[in-house]
This record gives sequence, C-alpha cells and structure tokens, in this order.
Amino acid sequence: MAPPDKLSFVVFSGDYARVHYALVMASATAAIDKAVTLFFTMDGARTLLAKGAPGAPDWSDAETANASKGIATVEEMLDACLELGVVFMVCDMGLKACGIDRADIRTEIDVSYGGAAAFIRDASRHGTILFI
Repeated sequence: MAPPDKLSFVVFSGDYARVHYALVMASATAAIDKAVTLFFTMDGARTLLAKGAPGAPDWSDAETANASKGIATVEEMLDACLELGVVFMVCDMGLKACGIDRADIRTEIDVSYGGAAAFIRDASRHGTILFI
C-alpha cells in the first residue's frame, strides 16, 4: 500500500501536548517532502495567537520542561513548520466560537482563513486527514 501523498491535520485541541505533537508530525512529514496542511480550529486556534493577545496560551512551564530535556518547543516547531512550507489554515467558525479576533493572529505566520469546506477542498484525494 502506498503512503498518503499529503497529511492534513485538524488541530482542534488547545492542549499543549496535542498541539506540540501535531507540529512534530507536520514538520516531520514536510521534512520528507510530503505536503502538509494544519487546520487550526476551536481551542487549537489559540496556538496561533500573538503573544499577549487575549486568550493566548501560557505554555511557559511546558516549554521550559521540554527545552531542559532537549525537546523542541512549540515555538521551535512552529518555526520548523514555516521553514518547511507547511500550510496554515484557520477556521473562521472556530475563531467565532472561541471569541478570537483575526487581528490577534500572529503576523509572522501566513495563514489562510476558511471553514471546513475550504479545508476539505485543500485535502488530497490520496491523502490522510488526522484529527488532533
């Protein structure tokens, strides 16, 4: 069986470990030249909030713990994903549901906005969608 030609991740949870591992999987996939899209919705969208924005996650303890173990942080994984060409999408419905303003999304990350239909349209017919 051939491996999928693209991985598409729905990052639904704002839980640090889930977000971290979604970024790990996305960057690893992109590093082996497979296409990747990360679709951030609901509390997962908080991952992309600018530092200091209302509702931005404070993962400083988990980031410090990972860094002390030689494990890449969420910030490092975001940078890796950007460098490797991972596509970032943000769900408009998720933003509305969580009271997040588009203006509070990080400006250094090129994101596209849309809904579930836009995400499904972006997915590959020969790819895989993972819900995290």
